[in-house]
Amino acid sequence: MAEIENIKYFAILEEFETSDKLIKLGLGELQNINLDNDFYFLPFQLLSQGFERFMKAYICLGHFHKHGKLPNFKYLKNLGHDLEKLLNEIVENYYIDFNRPQFDLDNDFIQNDSDLKRLLYILSEFGKLSRYHNFDLITDNKKIGVNTKKLWQEFENTILNKNDYDKLMDFNLSQEVYQKITNHIIVVFEKFVSALSRQFIFKCLGQKGIQLSAITAFDFGMLYDKDFGKKDYRSQTTRYKETPKKVHKRTVIDEVQRKVNPDYKSKKIRKKEYEGDWPFYAEEIIIESRQKHWCTVTIDGFDYALNGSAKGRYKLENPHDAGMAILGKSLADFIKMALDLNKDKKH
Repeated sequence: MAEIENIKYFAILEEFETSDKLIKLGLGELQNINLDNDFYFLPFQLLSQGFERFMKAYICLGHFHKHGKLPNFKYLKNLGHDLEKLLNEIVENYYIDFNRPQFDLDNDFIQNDSDLKRLLYILSEFGKLSRYHNFDLITDNKKIGVNTKKLWQEFENTILNKNDYDKLMDFNLSQEVYQKITNHIIVVFEKFVSALSRQFIFKCLGQKGIQLSAITAFDFGMLYDKDFGKKDYRSQTTRYKETPKKVHKRTVIDEVQRKVNPDYKSKKIRKKEYEGDWPFYAEEIIIESRQKHWCTVTIDGFDYALNGSAKGRYKLENPHDAGMAILGKSLADFIKMALDLNKDKKH
């Protein structure tokens, strides 16, 4: 049985580890995009490199499994930085049916999903030329790359509907529009990486394949439809780690205030009793309206801001930013319920 030299074995292992970190950091930086942060360059850089390295490492193992030897320098060099070309090389030569219904879903997605094709094209252009788009403009370069940030924003606009544009005008809900966009894109990328990773899990690329790809393969390869778009990748990013999380640990005085102050209306809500799409990680929460204006939510003994007014007044994080609610799932219904508590005679 053919073996891989130790130095090459560990080089491939390092490429899988590097690509895994780049992809997860890139997804986290995408989740950091908001009204105050439109620095797309960083997630573009991370994702374009992460996907390229992952697919090239995949191809190395696919080639080894199929031919009993690793590819030569010229073979990989000719594939270049084009992510679509790399994916096509995988599909044509190293994508194997593992005789499960999931294969048909994965195969159809990576070959036919229009969103994936469009996003990979943008990242490919960024990796090839567009990283230096501004310098090309400055220096009158005749071979100028496309404006990938503009293309990306045009793609984002295709995700939005009229209700989303209305939300952009709402101080309390505008951030949810960015989360919807990001979540849509992350689901596409998670499906893409998981569809490739499952090839390793089902040993389509041999025992060496599963050994060397274990980190990425199991993190992404175990994601299925019910799991996509649920993970918060921001915790891996420096921006998120270094941003203080402003939450308030409730005290006895807070509990007394909630019970006796007529201007404080509150209600406990449990996931099992809620009919909509539950956005919180916790199974139960308490919503509260203060002076008919400021809405907060208590989760596991800590207060978070439900609406923008409460965030400004109490300097609290909202549940999404604090990592207590699933990104892309709206809090609008809970803000409305909190404000509607003022219409009730009881609290």
